[in-house]
Amino acid sequence: MDYLAALLPPAGLAVLFVLLMRSILHADRRERAAARRARADRVGTGGLPAAVAREGSAESGQTDRPV
Repeated sequence: MDYLAALLPPAGLAVLFVLLMRSILHADRRERAAARRARADRVGTGGLPAAVAREGSAESGQTDRPV
């Protein structure tokens, strides 16, 4: 029974380490996906921020700004 008491703390730390690393990797994966989406939005709007692109282009006369 002494061997179980000796192995329990390292096993608990190993579980905590695995959970911590898993959460870090998942956060990194989500951050990279968000960056990919933001990059795709910029490319899709010609490099303009999404709010500016939604206003329309001045060439087509579809702006939200009063004349």
